Amino acid sequence: MNILLTGKNGQVGFELQRSLAPLGNVIAIDSGDCDLADAKSLRALIQRVQPQLIVNPAAYTAVDRAEADAAQAMAVNAIAPGVMGEEASRLGATVIHFSTDYVFDGRKSTPYVESDATEPLSAYGRSKLEGESALARATPRHLILRTSWVVGAHGNNFAKTMLRLGAEREQLSVVNDQHGAPTSAALVADVTAHLVRQLQATDAATFPYGLYHMTASGETNWCDYARFVIGYALRSGRAMRLTPNEVLPISSAQYPTAAQRPQNSRLDTSLFRSTFGLQLPPWQQGLGHILQQIL
Repeated sequence: MNILLTGKNGQVGFELQRSLAPLGNVIAIDSGDCDLADAKSLRALIQRVQPQLIVNPAAYTAVDRAEADAAQAMAVNAIAPGVMGEEASRLGATVIHFSTDYVFDGRKSTPYVESDATEPLSAYGRSKLEGESALARATPRHLILRTSWVVGAHGNNFAKTMLRLGAEREQLSVVNDQHGAPTSAALVADVTAHLVRQLQATDAATFPYGLYHMTASGETNWCDYARFVIGYALRSGRAMRLTPNEVLPISSAQYPTAAQRPQNSRLDTSLFRSTFGLQLPPWQQGLGHILQQIL
């Protein structure tokens, strides 16, 4: 099986190179190999590689910058998945694509299920929602996995920022009114590999394609997330200028950003777990493993 993997240097793409390696011939690319905003080049690449599976973790993820750069975000996050779907349809291939909690406005009081109405608050969220729709229109042979708060040992992320700031400052203020589940890139990659194994062992006509929510279990807020990171670092012997008690809660209104974030980023994973027979570990387990690697 030829597997075309995008975003090989991103948090999830880096882990997918490992998890997918035993399952086929992985052709891993990044923006230097093909600019996903260039639809013509993307089509040419897919036609040249002739993949049986396209795995697309690549995305324009600069959430705040996207407010002023919406066209580029739309090209990468919306148009490119549609192109992948169209080319996959011609080849009889499958596309696995990753999306985000940012397709919701966060005003629901309980975790979001797949059938809930979407209403993104940001240009980034709108571009990711358009990407879901474009892929679904292009081919029925798709898996769209919405995840949240991805963190990995490779690449930049919130946990690494907290480790850096915790070593520099005696006090931090972090928002505590946005709720979600930190999800390790390794978990996303390992789950994806399991789905590919199921795909390889199942008749294409009966495989449960579609849209699923897939995050680590449990929930937290950004402030408690930061406290977890600082506490873990201290217990591991890392020198910090503060303790978890010096990470202070503030509201989103006290930390304005160019793009508005959903306050409720909790995703209900019941459909995913029941369909594929998988358990999703608590966020603390995956984050601890990531911090162990970083530290």
